[in-house]
Amino acid sequence: MSGLNASLGYFLAIIGVSVVGRVLFARWRPRWTFLTEFVAAFALAACRLEVDTIAEVGQFAGALGPDVAITMLFISITVHAIIMQGVSGNPSVTLMGLLLKDTGVVSAILAVSAQILGAYVALLVAGMYWQMELTDMHMIKNLMMFECSTSLRVSTLQGVIAEALGALIFHLIYLVLKNRSQLLKIPIFAVLLTFIAYAGNNYTSGYVNPSLAFAMTFTCTGPTFLAYSLVYWLGPVIGMTLALFLYLGNIPLLFSRNLLYSKKPRFRVPKGKTAEDKSS
Repeated sequence: MSGLNASLGYFLAIIGVSVVGRVLFARWRPRWTFLTEFVAAFALAACRLEVDTIAEVGQFAGALGPDVAITMLFISITVHAIIMQGVSGNPSVTLMGLLLKDTGVVSAILAVSAQILGAYVALLVAGMYWQMELTDMHMIKNLMMFECSTSLRVSTLQGVIAEALGALIFHLIYLVLKNRSQLLKIPIFAVLLTFIAYAGNNYTSGYVNPSLAFAMTFTCTGPTFLAYSLVYWLGPVIGMTLALFLYLGNIPLLFSRNLLYSKKPRFRVPKGKTAEDKSS
């Protein structure tokens, strides 16, 4: 159980740092919102990297089965949603705000840049943690760090379709629950994202988050950078755009005409009396 204890300590450290950063940077909002996106992306990627370590190596070096990895993934997503309310750490969610005209172009660019940087910093922090080799599991992960296996296990086209489908489901539910209570949204999103990750494990790992995928698999050998970009950037953006179009019937930033749903008046306006009615 030493491997699990070390992982729990790592998770608690990441959560503690993220909470402090979230509180500090939140005071500078709305001008410095992108800094909270940095923290959100960092926390999400840092925790997912350790979950991936448990999934890949835990069963061989730490007696930790796949059920432990799934449980830790669910818990990490839930905790992230609780401490990062109002912040996504996901470039596709930020771009959706841009398409909805809820976010300006400059703010979106800063947020996406912060998310990518946060994911990269998480990769560096996780690498330093693995180099400490606190357990056999982390020693093996440290040896594998520069020869990691890619998360893209299908062709580029199949990968784009898989990520787009996962993003379509996620963003549709995101839009439906957008104005609902956090008590409802947090468990639903935690279950949903855990399910997408589990279902997509043999395809793309179901990240549906470009910055998270950047930390998780872009540095691994195998597919080219272009293939990674198409799958993990284009795929989620396509899914997000389709979800927005299906939900609203239009893309507010691009066109306002509703192409799917017609708005009918709720009350019927009574017609005026005709000349025959008046004569009678």
